[in-house]
Amino acid sequence: MIRTILIDDEPRGLNALSSMLEAYCPELEIVAACTEVADAKEKTKLLRPQLVFLDISLRGKTGFDLLAELEPVNFEIIFVTAHNQYALRAFQYSATDYLLKPIDEDLLVNAVKRAVKRIAGSASSNVSTLLYNLSRLHSQREMKLCIPSLKGFDVVDIQHILYCEAAGVYTNIHFEHQPQICSSKGLSDYEKLLADSGFVRAHNSYLVNLLHIRQYVKGEGGTLILSNNEEIAVSRRRKEHIIKSMKEIYKF
Repeated sequence: MIRTILIDDEPRGLNALSSMLEAYCPELEIVAACTEVADAKEKTKLLRPQLVFLDISLRGKTGFDLLAELEPVNFEIIFVTAHNQYALRAFQYSATDYLLKPIDEDLLVNAVKRAVKRIAGSASSNVSTLLYNLSRLHSQREMKLCIPSLKGFDVVDIQHILYCEAAGVYTNIHFEHQPQICSSKGLSDYEKLLADSGFVRAHNSYLVNLLHIRQYVKGEGGTLILSNNEEIAVSRRRKEHIIKSMKEIYKF
């Protein structure tokens, strides 16, 4: 049984989540349900949960304030939030589970399964990365990205990524000054995730960071010369989109 604490300043929401967990997630043992930040802080320290469901909006504080007071965080967290899409990007970059209100049963079950798997594998929490990204919401490029690999997660600065390269169902991520990382996510996942961070699909196999393009060489599709002098082919059908994206970034 996974020791679990629920934190939500709305009793109705707390009761609804508790009922759903009892019905669909029998592997969880709810050891406390808190509506006050002070009580949540005390119970978390005393009961040492393995999993915490944390509402973002708490009376007088936020869930992030509570986490900052509890650091280092040595338990898994599933956030419950009504935040807008802009803030949700920070969760996605940090590979942190979150559920939007009203909570969907299937999404709840899947989030719990992932959390239980991480607990069984003793994976480290990504809370520090999430808190960093939330402080950088004004600049998507300054955020950090959690890259899932076979050994766990690598945390990297997005601005240091040169390009992402398809490798079957995986993705090789190439950097300025460090070895490449093989991610267990596919290239299409990174295309969606990094769309607002200045990355553009140049080819079926390549997603390129616009800030690292040093030169565009004309051709049927053309070629991109990157800041490390590597060359990336541009497919003919993506040529116009690449040039348009470069004009928006560099204002020429």
